[in-house]
Amino acid sequence: MRSVWSFIKDYKFSLLVTAVILFLSFFKPPHTELDEITNFDKFVHFGMYFGFSAVIWLEYLRKRRSDASRWVIHNTSFSVNGLTLLMSAMVLPIVLSGAIELGQQYLTAYRGGEWWDFASNSMGVVTASLCGYFFLRRRRRGRGE
Repeated sequence: MRSVWSFIKDYKFSLLVTAVILFLSFFKPPHTELDEITNFDKFVHFGMYFGFSAVIWLEYLRKRRSDASRWVIHNTSFSVNGLTLLMSAMVLPIVLSGAIELGQQYLTAYRGGEWWDFASNSMGVVTASLCGYFFLRRRRRGRGE
């Protein structure tokens, strides 16, 4: 039980963002003038999942600040912690995105799952992860490691 509370404490913002995304994905949105802008929702999807992945990266890095050299990606091979970061910040948000799109399609009458929404979500996650990777690489070079 202690590990669950420790996880909640360490990743409270990631969990909060997950809850907000779930709420926004399943509530019935009101009609606004922004609906008239072609593909505006794709930018929203990209931004939500970019932010989601970025928050996971930031919380993971904040928690492991003291042993930074262990989890940095070394020459495209991953340490165990690097793999954990990859799974947490990339795979889990993409899987959640796919599950939400399926849920919107099959569990609601007022929302529909779309492949382009899933693609926008995935691109947001990949972009945030690339930013995180290059940030780590630059930080590591700055310390001469």
